[in-house]
Parts: sequence; C-alpha cells; structure tokens
Amino acid sequence: MISTHILDTTRGSPAANVVVILEKSTPENWSVIEESKTNLDGRIVFNCPNEKGTYRLTFFTEDYFAGEAHFFLNPQVAFKIENLERKYHVPIILNPYGYSTYRGS
Repeated sequence: MISTHILDTTRGSPAANVVVILEKSTPENWSVIEESKTNLDGRIVFNCPNEKGTYRLTFFTEDYFAGEAHFFLNPQVAFKIENLERKYHVPIILNPYGYSTYRGS
C-alpha cells in the first residue's frame, strides 16, 4: 500500500483537493499507476499493486497555490519499495517556499 498526506504549514491545515500522480519506473520511462486528489484531510490511499520497484509521486502544488506567490512547481518525490511486508506512507509538509518529506508509517 502506498499513501500520502499533505500538510500546509502556512495555513496550519491539510491541503485538500491537490492532484497527486503515482508512477512506477519502467525500463523505458515512467508509467502512471493512478491520479487522485487529496481528500478534505489532505490524504490519498492509492489503489495499486503490491510490487517492488521505484516509484514517484508528483504533487500538483502549482494549482494549489494559484493566485498567491510561491516558489516550487509541482514537486516530485521518488522512492524505492523493497519490502512488500510494510506500508509506504510518503507525506509532504508544504508551504509556498518549501516542502519536506519523510518515510512515514
């Protein structure tokens, strides 16, 4: 299972309705697995196969920050899944001039 969560530290709340695309690396390129929007709590649980590999999340934050000053455009987070026995939660903490991520639980 792969999930994500976006917390907007400027507003002090989850970032709702942000489009996030989950992709998996292939020998040729990246293959889209799912495109979804964060719920009112800023969360998405992706419906994806439980497979080892290299994955990437693209967060469409440019649309989220439309109409206000911001610096980063649609950050991407790539990560590797090796252990199929665990969940992979990849959240971001977001503001108009920065973001950070970590492997959650």
